[in-house]
Amino acid sequence: MLDVRRLRLLRELSHRGTIAAVAEALMFTPSAVSQQLAALEREAGVALLERTGRRVVLTPAGIALVGHAEAVLERLEQAASELAAARTGLAGTIRIGAFPTATRTILPAALAALGREHPALEPMVDEIDPAEVAPRLRTGDLDVALVHEYDFVPTEPDLALDSLPLLEEPMYLATPATASTASAASAAAHGTLPACRDEPWIVSAPGTLCHAMTVRACQAAGFAPRVRHHIDDFGAVLAMVAIGQGVALVPELGAADPPGGVDLTPLPMRRRTRIAFRRGAGAHPAIAALTAALRAGVGPSANAPGPAVPAPRV
Repeated sequence: MLDVRRLRLLRELSHRGTIAAVAEALMFTPSAVSQQLAALEREAGVALLERTGRRVVLTPAGIALVGHAEAVLERLEQAASELAAARTGLAGTIRIGAFPTATRTILPAALAALGREHPALEPMVDEIDPAEVAPRLRTGDLDVALVHEYDFVPTEPDLALDSLPLLEEPMYLATPATASTASAASAAAHGTLPACRDEPWIVSAPGTLCHAMTVRACQAAGFAPRVRHHIDDFGAVLAMVAIGQGVALVPELGAADPPGGVDLTPLPMRRRTRIAFRRGAGAHPAIAALTAALRAGVGPSANAPGPAVPAPRV
């Protein structure tokens, strides 16, 4: 009989690529991970890993077993959800990951409604960039998370996760209202990315989806942005735009309360926010209750029907 805990390790190895990364993520020693994977190979009766120097790659049998592991772990999540539904009332902790804009604009109303309806349920929020969500959901560090994706930043599905649509919002080009240069004045007047090719840009930190979105949008417009500032908070970004420190791309939720001195021009670009969770866990009463509260809080745009789909590998 194959050990489920060892199957989890094999799945994490398929995602993370090295035994050291798996050990760090799951708080094991590398030798303990290696021993468990060796035991799994003995259980399977076939080689699952190929070791080439310091690197380890999965054999065809190992890759096939990861697919079966995903199915097994999904069924276990379904079983846990059904058992939770059989209990009376919602209680305990639900661990939520959310990106900063969502923490400020989407979560408060949802958590207030959740507290009124299920006072024994204790939400715990961890502010996190969507790029870091997938591994923390897989390992159980989070139960549910708000993730987003942008035009120009395609993401591949993560077969361990499902997601449901929550919100779609337009993107805006933020420029100084009293531009000091002709090109910035043109950008404010016409609201086009090419008009800002010579302007300094304010972007998020490298490695975030927001950073990739701005860089790729500019590249699609025919230029590479000349980055002056790396700032993650959209409120701070708009404050810098207002004093002429650069231009930026900002989603609608990030531009909800702009300071004076900023022009916001809508662009044909979108940001889509989804509710992500481990595959098989969507029917868990706590996750279902949070999903309902989130959708009610953002209004009719969230209520269009849509099936759960594999979540992006964010």
